[in-house]
Amino acid sequence: MSSFWVGNLVRLRGIEPGDWEAFRKFDDNTVDMRRADRVQQPFSNARQREWAEQASLKKPDGDKFQLAIESLADGTFVGTVSTFEIDYRAGRFGYGIFIGSEHKGRGYGSEAVPLLLGFMFGERRFHKCETHVWAFNEPSIAFHRKLGFTEEGRLRDHEFFAGRHHDAVAFGMTAPEFAARHPHAREI
Repeated sequence: MSSFWVGNLVRLRGIEPGDWEAFRKFDDNTVDMRRADRVQQPFSNARQREWAEQASLKKPDGDKFQLAIESLADGTFVGTVSTFEIDYRAGRFGYGIFIGSEHKGRGYGSEAVPLLLGFMFGERRFHKCETHVWAFNEPSIAFHRKLGFTEEGRLRDHEFFAGRHHDAVAFGMTAPEFAARHPHAREI
């Protein structure tokens, strides 16, 4: 059996209640969370379990969703991809990715993002994907360029965290650009 959501390295799947421990570990690494603009107050284990339980039972909200990225090698939950800011009229959507620091550099993100984009472009008929990257996050900027995203501009002093305002670099990729860069991303 073949699955649209499985690549050579990863499987994209729904959030499961047992993922709470991995989310706890991700949240505890505030250096990573700061890069993702997700630093928050600490939650109890009970609250983290409750959040994962609720996330696992959450009904679909159109084309806005969050998926777990799971390593095929050992079934480890390594990160998430999500879609948001859906604009059906213009055919645009936003996306985000998070890979836990101990799982970076293994190709998980490079495979997860094309799986997600293959679905959004090839099955949901969106025309363009957009994302913002903090200007200081050179690894993420290089990652998006490698995947074929085009830098579309810089939003100066766009967000406030870590005690000051930070620039965001806007990236975009259209469905034709994706198809040219990833021609066999989701052939059946």
